[in-house]
Amino acid sequence: MMEKVLRILEEDCRVPIDEIAQRLGITEDEVNKLIAEAEESGAILGYGAIVNWAKVRPDRVYAFISISAHPEHNIGFDEVARRIARFPEVHSLYLVSGTHDLTVVVEADDFREIASFVAERLAPIQGVQSTATSFVLKGYKLEGRMIDSGDGPQRLAVSP
Repeated sequence: MMEKVLRILEEDCRVPIDEIAQRLGITEDEVNKLIAEAEESGAILGYGAIVNWAKVRPDRVYAFISISAHPEHNIGFDEVARRIARFPEVHSLYLVSGTHDLTVVVEADDFREIASFVAERLAPIQGVQSTATSFVLKGYKLEGRMIDSGDGPQRLAVSP
């Protein structure tokens, strides 16, 4: 039942408790208890709007930075990740499989700001061996929601 409550809140955190209870066929007290448990356990990290910042600040720049790192003895990549996560530019940070170890999503006012962040703040961190930066050119889906309605052309124009 916890997962069902979380799915409803994930879709729209403004759904009233009584409506969640009605949808799931449980009491409001049960819903409140499940939400409290989810908050206490850290399953719910917070509540908020999913904002398409490209509509508000179209010149804002996002980048995915792949990081190869040296794991520290007995703690692996956790300490390197904690150091990186403290920077305000860091939007998200993940330990990943593949050719790199960590992937970080950063946001800034322009490309130079991201380049400066990588060169002056990220690369010098103890344990970081190399970085590869990819800039976001256009978003199509954000947090499970389509960004573009798809009303425009479905293909890029091709000219001879």
